[in-house]
Amino acid sequence: MDTVKNLNKWANSHTSYPLDVLRVALGIFLIVMGGVFITNKHYLHEIILNSMQNFGSEMLMIHYIASAHMMGGIMIIFGLLTRWAILAQIPILIGAIAVNFMGPFYTQNFILASVSLLVCIFFLFYGSGKHSADYYFKMQQ
Repeated sequence: MDTVKNLNKWANSHTSYPLDVLRVALGIFLIVMGGVFITNKHYLHEIILNSMQNFGSEMLMIHYIASAHMMGGIMIIFGLLTRWAILAQIPILIGAIAVNFMGPFYTQNFILASVSLLVCIFFLFYGSGKHSADYYFKMQQ
């Protein structure tokens, strides 16, 4: 717990607006990708067939990924429980990177997933920053 407090103190003293813009852009990107994930059923079905032929819970995976991207994106935009929202995104992004190596390699998807994963890992350690709902609620106590 002390490590999280130390990280929050460091993040609040080194906060800047470009990092907040990056956090909001990550949230918007995740919301958009959740919507794209839902609407591209044929592409999604092709990826699942190529990588996991005997995986029976395709609909469960679709609903988890879409809802985690959309709700996590909203939480990241507002800076509300940012680290928890990002922890839900990391397994999805690792899976998105791994899927490229199991079937046909799509360079654009690989780059998007890799950059998203790196930004998520940064905000996992950095936190939501000073201009966020987390900071506001902490100051109200």
